Amino acid sequence: MPQTAGTLDSQQKTTSRRPAGTLYRGNTGMWSWVLHRITGVAIFFFLLVHILDTALVRLSPEAYNAVISQYQTPIMGLGEVALVGAIVFHAFNGLRIILIDFWNAKYQRVLFYVVIGLWVVTMLGFVPRHLINVFSH
Repeated sequence: MPQTAGTLDSQQKTTSRRPAGTLYRGNTGMWSWVLHRITGVAIFFFLLVHILDTALVRLSPEAYNAVISQYQTPIMGLGEVALVGAIVFHAFNGLRIILIDFWNAKYQRVLFYVVIGLWVVTMLGFVPRHLINVFSH
């Protein structure tokens, strides 16, 4: 029986590289996209909260001081580590996206691993120094 256009025989159905029921392939490009969006949204909400708490100084300096004293806890110090991690990844991945747009997309996987490597090196330099400051006070 000849195969008509638009139908797949059983061998073609089982050899598809994409998992059934999803458009996502789970490769580095997708994970880079997901992490870029998550870090971007997290940075946006941090900036929103930062603007609001800084605006408190005009309304009530006492309320501002109370909020700032809450930020000087070890829990918030760990939150700062997460914030710096998000900013660093978002920045390096943004540069990666620019390079892919203007250079060549065939190197996108290698550039993703370069971004991860640079992120790890940067965080290894930041985290110990920051945590020493956070937990020494």
